[in-house]
Amino acid sequence: MYSDLGISDEIIQLVNECEKDCEEKFKELDKACDYNSLKVLSAFHKNQVTESCFHETTGYGYNDLGRETVEKIFRDVLKAEDAIVRNQFISGSHALNVCFFALLRPGDTLLSISGKPYDTLDEVIGIKENPSSLKSFGVKYDQIELVNNDFDYDKIEEYVKNHKVKVIEIQRSKGYSTRKSIDLSKIGKVIKQIKAIDENVIIMVDNCYCEFVSEGEPLAVGADIIVGSLIKNLGGGIAPNGAYIAGRHDLIELCGERLTLPGEGREVGPSLGVNKQLLQGIYFAPSVVTSALKTAVLTSRVLEKLGYEVEPTYQEERVDIVQNIIFHNADDLIEFTRGIQEGSAIDSNAVVEPGDMPGYDDKIIMASGSFTQGSSIELSCDGPIREPYIAYMQGSLTYPYGKIGLMKAVEKLLRKKNS
Repeated sequence: MYSDLGISDEIIQLVNECEKDCEEKFKELDKACDYNSLKVLSAFHKNQVTESCFHETTGYGYNDLGRETVEKIFRDVLKAEDAIVRNQFISGSHALNVCFFALLRPGDTLLSISGKPYDTLDEVIGIKENPSSLKSFGVKYDQIELVNNDFDYDKIEEYVKNHKVKVIEIQRSKGYSTRKSIDLSKIGKVIKQIKAIDENVIIMVDNCYCEFVSEGEPLAVGADIIVGSLIKNLGGGIAPNGAYIAGRHDLIELCGERLTLPGEGREVGPSLGVNKQLLQGIYFAPSVVTSALKTAVLTSRVLEKLGYEVEPTYQEERVDIVQNIIFHNADDLIEFTRGIQEGSAIDSNAVVEPGDMPGYDDKIIMASGSFTQGSSIELSCDGPIREPYIAYMQGSLTYPYGKIGLMKAVEKLLRKKNS
C-alpha cells in the first residue's frame, strides 16, 4: 500500500520488523499518555472551561476570560503557582529572553550548569556580541559543563559557595550538542544541592521539547520557573504560535511586566481569537507527544539496524522528543533530511539545501513540511553542517504519518548510497 509513495518492499519489511521490536516501549509511552491526558482533563474541569473562553479580545485585551483560563490550565497541568501563556511570545527563545531580562539586573550573574545553551541564545546572553544582550546591560555570565552526561556537582557546589549567583539556567534538551538530554532525577538532585547552599538562587529550566514525555515536570522537583514553546509539545500541533512561562507567582509577575510594560503586565495582551486553539492544543498534546515519541523510537531502531549510531537507542528512557542520528558525513545527513521533507504534507516538492539562518554560525539543513512554520512537534528534521553531522529529528502529529515519513527518508537515503 506504500508503493504510491515509492517505498520499496525491502523498506516496508525492515520497518515492520523494527516496529515489533518497539512494542514494549510503545506500551510504556501509552501509559504516560493516559496519565498526562488525565492531568489535562482534570485541569479543564477544575477551571470550568466553557465556550465563552473561545471569544476573542482585541486592542489592549482587558478582561480576557479565555486568556486567563488558558493560563490557569497551564498552571495546574505544570504544577505551578502561576503561568503566563501568550501568543505575543514569538518563540521559545523569545520567552527565555523575556524570562532572563525579567529576573536579572545589572551586576547579577547568570550561570548555566548544563554547558552552553542553545545557539539562538548566544546573542541574548552576550556570548556573541550584540548591543542588546544581557552582557551589554552589565549582567555577568558563566557556565559549567556537564561531565559524562550529568551535572558536575562538585564544581557547581564550589561555584555557588564562592559566587553570588542570581539565576541558574538548566537546558533539559540537548539542542545542537552531542550530549544526552537531562532527566528529572538529575535535575531534582542538583536543585536540592544548590538550594542547600543558597535557597535564594532562582533555578530556571528550559523545558522545550520535554513536556509530557514523562509523567512529571521540573517544577515538581524544585525548579522555580520553567519555559517552553507552543509550537513544540504543549501546542499539540494546533497552537499557531506562542510560548509559556510557569512557576513561582512573584517571578511570573516580573515576566509579565517584561513582556508588556511595568504597571500593566499580565492585565493586557489581546488573545485575538487564539484561545480556542491554545485550549485544543494542550488538550491534544498528550496524544500528539506520544505519537512523536513513537516515531522517534521507531526511527532509532530502524537506523540502528541499518548500522548508524543513534542517541537515544530505542530502549532507553526518553527525556525529550528529539532523536539523534549520527551520520559522520554531510551527504547522508542532507539526503535523510531531504527524505523527511519529501515525506511531509506541506512543501513535499521542495528540495531542502543547507543555508544560513539567524542565530546560527553554521549552515543548517532543515526539513519542516509543517502546517505551522517552524513547528517541531510536527515531523521535522534539521542539523548543522558540522562534525559529526547529526540529524536532529523530532515530532509527528500522528504515528502513522511519522512512520510513513521515516520510510520515505530511509528509502531516499539508501537509494543515494546504492546509486
